[in-house]
Amino acid sequence: MAGSIRLTIDHISKTFPIGKSESFKVIDDLSFDAADNEFLVLLGPGHCGKTVTLNIAAGLEKADAGTVRLDGEVVDRPNSKMGMVFQKVGTFPWLTVLENVELGPRFKGENKADRRKRAEKFIKIVGLQGFEDSYPVQLSGGMKQRVGIARAYTNQPEILIMDEPFGALDAQTRYSMEEEVARIWSQEKRTIIFVTNNIEEAVYLGDRIILLTECPAKVKAIYQVDLPRPRDMMSPAFLALRQKISDNTDFSMEREAEA
Repeated sequence: MAGSIRLTIDHISKTFPIGKSESFKVIDDLSFDAADNEFLVLLGPGHCGKTVTLNIAAGLEKADAGTVRLDGEVVDRPNSKMGMVFQKVGTFPWLTVLENVELGPRFKGENKADRRKRAEKFIKIVGLQGFEDSYPVQLSGGMKQRVGIARAYTNQPEILIMDEPFGALDAQTRYSMEEEVARIWSQEKRTIIFVTNNIEEAVYLGDRIILLTECPAKVKAIYQVDLPRPRDMMSPAFLALRQKISDNTDFSMEREAEA
């Protein structure tokens, strides 16, 4: 059960210039919040401003209007309470899995014993035990995403932002990673804000789904997902909610397109 509100996105808008005289609005008066320990999913079509929204939420980019607040304080720069996992994991090829995972605490000056103990804990949690001394070139795409997730958790964020982390994976690996993320979240509770354009993925993972419009991004609908975990994708309740959301969108489900 989600707790008190941690992050508030309040009426943000963002426009980018195109050339000298034109502009393109990607976000228009967007508002939502994320509660403590909530798994919140932002669902929307490709190129609808989801990534820009996350960057603004994380303090990596400034909105033209509106505010972002974390625990009541304005976010206008990167905050150590928030961590990010991207679709393309930026591993350092000359570092081992263990060295990549412990990189954040190392840069912060944390002593080696403490940071290594925590890194090894999350390497085990994400299922990479035994690969600590492997290099990124030796890993599959799914394994690299596990490195990214372990690295994010090792930094001890209170809010974890995940920007379509499985979008580049094959279908089988994507299913597996969804199960892993759900399991890890249940074990190591954090507030997670997860972006996807996949309806089935949203229903499988989310406590709540914020459905966004096409550009400029606005909130089109909000769905509370009251399904037991672990979720059964073939259950009548799951299929009914998936269809309800699908009927309210103008973009097709990625997995149906792959079929």
